[in-house]
Amino acid sequence: MEEWVGKLWHRWITKAAGGHYPDAAVALKTMERPLAIFFRALGGDAGLRVAAATADAYGDRRTWLARVAGSGERLSFARRDENTLRLPPQLDAFPDPALNRDLYYWLAAQAACLDRLPAEMTRPEIGYLRRNQAATLLALATWPGLASRYRRLVAAYLPERLPPGKMPPDEAERERAIRRALEDPGSVDVLPEVSAKAPPPQPVLLWLQWQDTTDTADNRRQREDGGSEGSEQSEGGARDASQDAHRAEQVEAPKEKHGMLIFFRAESLLSVAEFLRVNRSVDDDPDPNAEDAARAMEQLALAENDDNERIASRIRFDLDLPSAAEDDIPLGEGIPLPEWDYRKQSMQPDHVRLQEMASRHAEPTPLPERLRRTARRLHQQFSAIQPGRRWLKAQPDGSELDLDAVVRATTDRKSGLHSSGQLHLSLEKRERDLACLVLADLSLSTDTWVSSDARVIDVIRDALLLFGETLRSTGDRFAICGFSSVRRNQVRFHRLKEFAEPFNDAVRGRVQAIRPGYYTRMGAAIRRASQLLTEEAASRRILLILSDGKPNDLDLYDSRYGIEDTRAAVHEARRLGLIPFCLTIDREGGGYLPHLFGPTGYAIVRSPEELPQRLPMFYAQLTH
Repeated sequence: MEEWVGKLWHRWITKAAGGHYPDAAVALKTMERPLAIFFRALGGDAGLRVAAATADAYGDRRTWLARVAGSGERLSFARRDENTLRLPPQLDAFPDPALNRDLYYWLAAQAACLDRLPAEMTRPEIGYLRRNQAATLLALATWPGLASRYRRLVAAYLPERLPPGKMPPDEAERERAIRRALEDPGSVDVLPEVSAKAPPPQPVLLWLQWQDTTDTADNRRQREDGGSEGSEQSEGGARDASQDAHRAEQVEAPKEKHGMLIFFRAESLLSVAEFLRVNRSVDDDPDPNAEDAARAMEQLALAENDDNERIASRIRFDLDLPSAAEDDIPLGEGIPLPEWDYRKQSMQPDHVRLQEMASRHAEPTPLPERLRRTARRLHQQFSAIQPGRRWLKAQPDGSELDLDAVVRATTDRKSGLHSSGQLHLSLEKRERDLACLVLADLSLSTDTWVSSDARVIDVIRDALLLFGETLRSTGDRFAICGFSSVRRNQVRFHRLKEFAEPFNDAVRGRVQAIRPGYYTRMGAAIRRASQLLTEEAASRRILLILSDGKPNDLDLYDSRYGIEDTRAAVHEARRLGLIPFCLTIDREGGGYLPHLFGPTGYAIVRSPEELPQRLPMFYAQLTH
């Protein structure tokens, strides 16, 4: 009963406080894709992704009903940083859902103007007020069709703000200036001064909270040293923690307290514990409430150790390479490759070292029994597209005589005419002039389970085996490679099948021997695969990439840096005349793959179990 009364009271007091219309709310998750397209269509930075902003405490003046209801204490502000356009996770500021949707589009348009503003308007001293007015004027001048939408938003928004008549005189004057700036952008240069004890002005939902997007040296050093290190298990299907933004502050590390060493008899531990049937958690068990607790925090505190020693150096759970006796066999001394630094807009020569590897434990293996029925079906389907043979008539030499040519030559001689010497039939074997290289992501995230009896790596193995059986029936030239990485000096590249090598039990054994590796430095792998594919003399060369997540590594590659380097590698492949295409099982791939491969350069397989059957079909479409 108490809970029911509490819910009823909460709904009533929240509605009475005003300012929110839950029945007309529009969620960002329903608008994320069209907003991303709209933002990029207006010339916004294509490398940015659209994500939700967190709610921050603001402390502006509110009505007494809002204070009683507890509404408006924390607000989500639209803002743009180096990697992300962050928008409120939900908009319910207007009673009409169409206006809430219009507000999302308007914020995206303002964000697209950030790179178009004159240099003098981006300086920190310009301030929040003038910069937003300048962005508003630029948006209305560049896209006049937005003017009517903006006017509707302003007309509906101003009555929702706290009226100046309910404020002290100095705050009322400040509020009137903000209203003039909304109604007539560019008319207000500075806000009137208020008393030192006055709260901040009400936030303006139609404006962005502009932030400095420059990357500090401390942040770069932290990422390059592995500060952004994280388990790649989250790539495959777990919730991406970077969807939630947090404010952070630098604090001093707390002093460690060393407790007193207590002596005990270890054998006594079993005397009680062995008889208790309890779920004993261990230190490695994740805290199921940790993510919700972090999301609820207004600010995260970051601290460095006094001795500048990272925790990972004291308790090492990093993905270290196995011993030489257990690791795969390195081939050669490694290949230096360049890497694109989007911040400097330049290529860094010999920045990455790629090491080609051969499996140590691969043994010749036949096709698994569970795949043979599917392989026979695909073989029958694709044998129809195999080029046939045809007889060429009237050839100067060949395996048989051309009877028609012989009759014509004899008739010509009887008639006193000159007869042709082309009297043979030649059997021409026709082949499709194309080559394909399949590049498979073998990162740690492929160790995740997609069903009760299969992991991602198992699905990739089956897909590669069926792909090889399919292309064996068509006679197309193809190669298979895999890759993973541990920072830029250890990009591991596995050559599972060469172009000139038949798809036999030895190749099947190498495919069966692949195992989850490390991280996903995709740009270097694409550059090496492009080199190998360019060496093939074919009029059509396809680079088919299998992936289960976005570019990732221990250093700053786990950021926009990796996205931009991969995009540069894809553009290099296209300049070489190759056709790169990405097939992914990452359901979040729609947020970054259009930037990497273009709108038609990728496909998402929603169910990973379908990848083995879908891969040959996508190949057929690419080679049609």
